[in-house]
Amino acid sequence: MLLIACPYCGVERPEIEFRYGGEAHIARPVDPSGLTDDEWANFLYFRSNPKGVAAERWRHAFGCGRFFNCLRDTVSDRILAVYKAGEARPDLAADEAGRCA
Repeated sequence: MLLIACPYCGVERPEIEFRYGGEAHIARPVDPSGLTDDEWANFLYFRSNPKGVAAERWRHAFGCGRFFNCLRDTVSDRILAVYKAGEARPDLAADEAGRCA
């Protein structure tokens, strides 16, 4: 089971308190009616699904109820960082470099 730290509550809780919300940082089209069917289908259904670090949206459903983002390694299933919705994606490479210095 994953332990996820909610960036709003400041507590680490089991994943059963949270709900997965899909890939993070997906911007809605400005003019959806101007998209072709293929473009709309691409927006709705196609995601990057990387092997490695993925940015995901989660909701603390049984806590504060707020959405936030996290970086999770899809290979090890390890949570690498959590951050509030609207904040920039953390630069893990810079964090690693700072730890090694």
